[in-house]
Amino acid sequence: MKANLIFLALMTIAFGAQAQLSKWQKGVLVDEAIFDTASFPESHAATIAETPAGLVAAWFGGTKERNPDVEIRVSRNVSGKWTKPVSVADGVVNAKLRYPTWNPVLYQVPKGELLLFYKIGPSPATWKGWMKTSKDNGKTWSTAKALPEWFLGPIKNKPVMLSSGLLLSPTSTEGDGWKIHFEASKDSGKTWMMIGPINDGKTSAAIQPSILTYKNGKLQILARSKNRAIIESWSGDNGKTWSPLTPTTLPNNNSGTDAVTLKDGRQLLVYNHVLPPDSAKNGKGARTPLNLAYSFDGKTWYAAAILEDSPISQYSYPSIIQGKDGMVHVVYTWRRKKIKYVKIDPSKLQGIKIVDGKWPALKGYEAPKTGEVTSD
Repeated sequence: MKANLIFLALMTIAFGAQAQLSKWQKGVLVDEAIFDTASFPESHAATIAETPAGLVAAWFGGTKERNPDVEIRVSRNVSGKWTKPVSVADGVVNAKLRYPTWNPVLYQVPKGELLLFYKIGPSPATWKGWMKTSKDNGKTWSTAKALPEWFLGPIKNKPVMLSSGLLLSPTSTEGDGWKIHFEASKDSGKTWMMIGPINDGKTSAAIQPSILTYKNGKLQILARSKNRAIIESWSGDNGKTWSPLTPTTLPNNNSGTDAVTLKDGRQLLVYNHVLPPDSAKNGKGARTPLNLAYSFDGKTWYAAAILEDSPISQYSYPSIIQGKDGMVHVVYTWRRKKIKYVKIDPSKLQGIKIVDGKWPALKGYEAPKTGEVTSD
């Protein structure tokens, strides 16, 4: 009897928490795990793309990040169901040497192939960029091809095809300070040229940028930092030159974010709205909650949704795109155990202005206590 009462109490608490969270989930149509069980214990750094045959997601999975058995896994959404994850890339060098794989990025070339960028190496400071392509919407993949020396491909977030046809990849390095640069291709990934770095990695430092587009060749990047704030830079010439990196009004917990320019002109950002304390080492904070905000001008932001709010970390490294039907698709790490997928109707998002970097209060919603801070 006592066990039943405890169970009922826990269920009541869980139901109440979900009911509260639903107040921040207007527009959320689908919220599901891509898989429930897998042959590998940990998953991280998901990416998503829409192909002519439907959605494809990828991430790295293995025993633990940095372990040599970590491989790139792929799942396709077929008739509304996600296929069983399959390994499509590993870091095997030879019979005696194997490295982990890292940070896959998917990109569907318009009327072309599906591109998969990823990294191989013992650490982010020493990894190298690799690439595979698929002609059948992610079912099968080409032989792995190393990117040119010093080129890494998009480091976490998707490339953007500019109106000129130039494919612009947001990239960064961590070996000699955190530096952002761009890798551009005029032929959808066959050849590359480099722009930047745009910062010195010391007086200003950031990694893992996302690219947002505006009218008349104006671009904005939003990036991860150690400075407790999302960092931005602007370009007025389609990415040829960039302004100095400066903090936005939005907080950052030294974890990855992603953003997309919607067809209606809004900029939609998915991130952990977490401000670490001044004393936090390297600006690290809890990777929960996971939030959605939008802006019309890249400066003033509106709180739109909370995808996860449990104090159990972590919900992190999101990837976001908008599909051809206008729906928004997000994938992200769920406690390192699973990859979650969320489908959102952006027309139903009701924003509340974010003032002084503080997530606004909403009647009937009480945020859980601060989540744990993980070392990764």
